[in-house]
Amino acid sequence: MIESYILAVSNVSRALGALATLLLALAMLGICQMIFVRYIMGEATIWQTDFVVYSATAAIFVGAPYVLLKKGHVGVDVIEHLVGDAARLRLRLAGCWLGLAFCAIMLVAGWINFHEAWANGWTAPTVWAPPLWIPYAAVPIGFAMLCLQYVAEILRLHTDASAAALVPDPEISAFTNVGPGKGPSS
Repeated sequence: MIESYILAVSNVSRALGALATLLLALAMLGICQMIFVRYIMGEATIWQTDFVVYSATAAIFVGAPYVLLKKGHVGVDVIEHLVGDAARLRLRLAGCWLGLAFCAIMLVAGWINFHEAWANGWTAPTVWAPPLWIPYAAVPIGFAMLCLQYVAEILRLHTDASAAALVPDPEISAFTNVGPGKGPSS
């Protein structure tokens, strides 16, 4: 049951990661189209700036669960390298619980803002004037999935015996070539 939950949440996070990639690509195309229309055609741009800002911002929020899934966030893991597996597990659990608490608070705040925009028919104060509930929806969607991903991480830490093991990523780790006879100083 727990493995099914973790797999389901991971798959949704991957799908949102793909959506974030698409949103960033669309934002890039919007910028290119805006440059073409404004500087080549000499015409005014109307919707491009709003679209680019809202798409890129939405990509950040809906892509965040995928970043958590892949451990792609910026972190300082010096202390994790200095402690044993039991302490490392407690540190990771504490980090997950604090992240979950923060995301739950942001989910509530984001939902309130989204609901006010929806209920009151807010639109952007621009010529294009898109309804603001559309870009605001990315905040509660992203934070809801972040909450679910944090729960999946907590469950994984409780059920996977190797979850606290320190396995350096060879692509990014400074500890890849450390040891006698290895590295630039040998």
